[in-house]
Amino acid sequence: MLDFFKGPILALQDFFFLTGRALRNIFRSPHYTDDILLQMDIIGVGSLPIVILTGGFSGAVMALQMSRALATYGATGQVGQIVAITLVRELGPVLSALLVAGRSGSGMASELGSMKVTEQIDAMRALGTDPIQKLVTPRLLATAIMLPLLTIISDLVGLAGGFLVSSITLNTTASQYWNTAYRALVWNDLAQGLLKPFVFGIVIALVGCFYGLRTSGGTQGVGLATTKAVVVASVWIFVFTFFITQIFVNQQ
Repeated sequence: MLDFFKGPILALQDFFFLTGRALRNIFRSPHYTDDILLQMDIIGVGSLPIVILTGGFSGAVMALQMSRALATYGATGQVGQIVAITLVRELGPVLSALLVAGRSGSGMASELGSMKVTEQIDAMRALGTDPIQKLVTPRLLATAIMLPLLTIISDLVGLAGGFLVSSITLNTTASQYWNTAYRALVWNDLAQGLLKPFVFGIVIALVGCFYGLRTSGGTQGVGLATTKAVVVASVWIFVFTFFITQIFVNQQ
């Protein structure tokens, strides 16, 4: 029984050790600014098309689903409110995080895993470079910065998609839709809508780098590490969104 729990406990210990070192390196030199900017381009700009596409269709589908229910009660004017609250509070942050986890989190795991199995990380240590400061911290900062920005864009495009559908199916005017959407949002909604992707970005980067650095067994190990990174990051996204939502719900 003790041997069964030994592996997960050691893995958890290594993860927290990696997290502590990566966060500490934020305030230590060198900062590898070029690597941070490169990762921001790869993670943020590279994920922009798929985030825009998903966000737009999410808002459109939500408005389409709500149109029939709201028409039954004669409350079609509230479709903007429903789309705005759902997107900003939950759907925008979670969908954006899952997309980034599948695209960039897997990329981090595979890239670092390939470096690990080809002994590039060992060579980096031999040359006196801290692999965590060089490889992990830039990805952590880039993901934590870019994911909230991607979420904002996703929310805006989703609202636009919802307006497009509601204007066609419900004949909703622009002023009616956007006024109800704007008035429905309070600072509590905006705060959790930005805090969630920030936390998700940290989780995605740390999980992807953690499994990448633990890769072993050649190319097969790289594929396994990539799969684990995406699955574990996705699970933690849903876990954290529950607890963050619980905190903000209690404050209302």
